[in-house]
Amino acid sequence: MEDLYEILGVSRDASQADIKKAYRELVRKYHPDTHPGDKDIEEKFKKINAAYTVLNDPEKREKYDRFGSTTPGSDPFGGMGGMDLGDLFGDIFSQAFGGGFGGGFSSSRRQRADSPMRGDDIEMIVTVSLLEAMKGVSRDIDVQRWETCQHCTGTGAKPGTKPETCPKCSGQGQVRQRQQTLFGTMMTVTTCPDCHGTGKIIRDKCDECGGRGQIRKKHKIEVKIPAGVERNMRLRIPNAGEAGTNGGSAGDLYLIIDVELDPNFERSGSDLHTNIIITYPQAVLGTDTAIKTLDGTEETVTIPAGTYHGQVLKVRGKGMPKLNSPLKLTGDLYAHVYIDIPTELTDRQRELVKALAEEMKAPVAADKPGFFDKFKNLFK
Repeated sequence: MEDLYEILGVSRDASQADIKKAYRELVRKYHPDTHPGDKDIEEKFKKINAAYTVLNDPEKREKYDRFGSTTPGSDPFGGMGGMDLGDLFGDIFSQAFGGGFGGGFSSSRRQRADSPMRGDDIEMIVTVSLLEAMKGVSRDIDVQRWETCQHCTGTGAKPGTKPETCPKCSGQGQVRQRQQTLFGTMMTVTTCPDCHGTGKIIRDKCDECGGRGQIRKKHKIEVKIPAGVERNMRLRIPNAGEAGTNGGSAGDLYLIIDVELDPNFERSGSDLHTNIIITYPQAVLGTDTAIKTLDGTEETVTIPAGTYHGQVLKVRGKGMPKLNSPLKLTGDLYAHVYIDIPTELTDRQRELVKALAEEMKAPVAADKPGFFDKFKNLFK
């Protein structure tokens, strides 16, 4: 059986923040939308989600740590025979200590099958360019989600009929069994096999949803991505996730932002970095040169005399906007100066450079005659 910590690539003493960070990176790498048709990726993605469901919940994680690894996607405490741990230990304490520990422990974890249940959250990756991250952008995205079936209004029963209370579990969704063990009488609680935990039996199922009460639909949602977003940021769209059941609220949609790399600019927080190339005379004597900013405009930058290779010049306010800044602050643009050293010179340029070297008393390599020079000398 695979270990849930190994699936997420974290240690067993990882913090909740480390687990969440590892999960987001794996979602980005193995999301089925980025690998259409790849069944192996889909299976891996299911395991990642199953592992995260357990390890992101402190209570489930504690139980998992106590009872060992399990197969992702199934009951995370496989091997316990479907036993409700709260009821199990509650009844043991009840037998041993006269109910001083048991009653409240199990009842606080039990929920009626017909109680409102909030829908699951959905996570999606949205990719934007660096320029879009700078200016902000509106994007239409397609979201596949479960929604309440309008044909049966979510009951799962054919219109004109209604679900019946399950006679086996009396609508509780769970059945109890008493067993004699070495510890005494223990109570096990399992999902009702007749209603599968719903507490209801549907005799005539809805033709549209097949008795589920929900239908899978694709929706186009317009989302506004604010200026200044950074890679791995999460944007929450309330109530845009999976539909709830039994009147429960819908989950939320979380957009994980992926910012594409730009060939001309590198981002560092709210600052941008770019390169400019100048000639040796410009570096020595200084000059004014124009550089392009990310938004396509040009800024004049003064290259001071004596600029050295690798020197950094700052252009204020031409970086990225700071997200949610009340004063609409922006970062700066840093231009890294590179001096172009020519590899080929004309005869005139070579003579000038040699004259400069002599003037500066800087030894240089002597000219070596080439093949054609030697060939011409044979006829002199």
